[in-house]
Amino acid sequence: MLIQKRSELELGHGITITKRAHGKDVTLLGAFERGTGVEFTARVPRAMGFSAVVMRICPDGGEVRDLAFSFLKMEDDEDVYRLTLATDALCQGAPSGLFYYEYIFLRGLDTLFSNSVNNVDFTLSSRNASRFHLLVYEKDFSTPAWFHGGIMYHIFPDRFCRGEGPATLGPDAVLDEDWEEGVPQYARHAGDPLSNNVFFGGNLWGVCEKLDELKKLGVTVLYLSPIFEAASNHRYDTGDYERVDGLLGGDEAFRRLTAEAHARGMRVILDGVFNHTGDDSRYFNRRGHYAEVGAYRSKQSPYADWYHFSSFPNKYEAWWGIEIMPRLNHKNPACRRYFTGKDGIAVKWLRMGADGWRLDVADELCDEFLDEFHDAIKRETGGEALLIGEVWENAVEKVAYGKRREYFHGHQLDSVMNYPFRNAVTALLNEGDAEIFYDTLTEIHASYPPTVLHSLMNLLGTHDTERILTVLGDRALGAGLDNPELAQRHLSPDARRRAIRLLKIASTLQFTVYGVPCIYYGDEAGVEGYHDPFCRMPYPWGREDRELIEHYRTLGALRSRHTCFREGSFAFLAHKQHAFAYERRDEHTGDRVVVAVNVGMLPWDFEDGGKTVTVAPESCVVLE
Repeated sequence: MLIQKRSELELGHGITITKRAHGKDVTLLGAFERGTGVEFTARVPRAMGFSAVVMRICPDGGEVRDLAFSFLKMEDDEDVYRLTLATDALCQGAPSGLFYYEYIFLRGLDTLFSNSVNNVDFTLSSRNASRFHLLVYEKDFSTPAWFHGGIMYHIFPDRFCRGEGPATLGPDAVLDEDWEEGVPQYARHAGDPLSNNVFFGGNLWGVCEKLDELKKLGVTVLYLSPIFEAASNHRYDTGDYERVDGLLGGDEAFRRLTAEAHARGMRVILDGVFNHTGDDSRYFNRRGHYAEVGAYRSKQSPYADWYHFSSFPNKYEAWWGIEIMPRLNHKNPACRRYFTGKDGIAVKWLRMGADGWRLDVADELCDEFLDEFHDAIKRETGGEALLIGEVWENAVEKVAYGKRREYFHGHQLDSVMNYPFRNAVTALLNEGDAEIFYDTLTEIHASYPPTVLHSLMNLLGTHDTERILTVLGDRALGAGLDNPELAQRHLSPDARRRAIRLLKIASTLQFTVYGVPCIYYGDEAGVEGYHDPFCRMPYPWGREDRELIEHYRTLGALRSRHTCFREGSFAFLAHKQHAFAYERRDEHTGDRVVVAVNVGMLPWDFEDGGKTVTVAPESCVVLE
């Protein structure tokens, strides 16, 4: 495979280092199952005069070791060196581990160090600055195969569809009947207090009614933002984990939805908000709406030790200091067991029909909680339940509260929300920078275990971000405007047309890179919106952008036609400042798809299989 790379100066003066494991080229990977032997081969131009190549490696936070490459031979004016790493020996008895390393090239008194660009490519300098990382994960780590190759659809329940079925409004809730023109309740300035008690009345009955429409998009997995009883319309302030909110149709509607979805070959993933509860909850009960004696009401409450009080009852630890979301104390075994025990919340809803969980603010959940939660749902389902975490960075290197997290060592998460992908796409389409896209996709690919790569939740937007159409149409994102202005602001016709053109490129990338695309409800219909709550507008049933709908259906059909999107390899064929091409390939069947993107101002030609492919400016080509 010919890869058009950056200049030789940038990529180590022509030095190449490849990796092999189990007889295969694994140069583009950086995570390996424990017990794997990884063979590193360095090819160094003889004219450079290096006398030795050394790998300097250490476990995360541990002591450094120098491992010398063995000189193998001279070949075509290159010196060839080789080193084999035994991952068992690296781990020194541990089941997994994260390691950092660099290459050192010796030439008399002149020593050069590698500096990792994206965990694959590197530059050389006289001092070390950024190292490669290598993850050794536990043996037999796997993720649910049913998720691979699928299409996810993220529903914010209050705003998707108001269906026919029994629903009960909460005690302080207000219903906005204006589904078509209503604007979500907002404070004047972002961050100001807001009750969030105005609902549009979307419910699970409505999701049931629209399953056939979702099926036409190729959707295989529904991801529901929180559905449990809560005081707010976003429901991230859980009131009772044991009941589906009455306004959504209660437990009856949930049973109907899972049955209807399963009958259509769809799975259902729930949003687990387990770092904190609402202050208006059976566990805290600050407002006295529940019969139970909550932690706020008495030090003798069975939930008193589930929270962190600095001065009872009014000073307590809350998520980001937001008083309506008191933080749970998961160091308390009783609190953890409520969620992770053999009959806990984790398994209760799997038994009710759910197929997995997305964990809100996963980086704020302690290791004990994640370990136990993972074990509980995997044991209950024979490993088939899916577990995705909300992590906004490279999850292998994530540090939270002073501790490196072990999400992908094999005993915690199956996958994460791929926010780095979203950032790379917006940089590509708004800044015209293809190198950021190349580096980001290369780094993530060279960081995560292959089974995780097949399960990544590739998103362009969520309830926490501006709508992707707005991001692509208004690069300033309404800077300087207050919420009343943003509530009424829309893209101009010209800006919207260009944003739609760019969204077609963005969604094509989303549907064809490694992982699983996740459509945020309404993106496929052309919904606009600035930051929360304007990114949570009601779905425009009957007013959808049909051109976009058909585009997303075409992408869904593309994924269903090709096996390479399930567990196929991923590799860039070419990349330059404003353009790139990559391939997906099923090594077993030979199924192959090539995607080429050009965000420059001039046409771009690249070679594929002896043929020249021309990609027009600001466009995307898919070759089947």
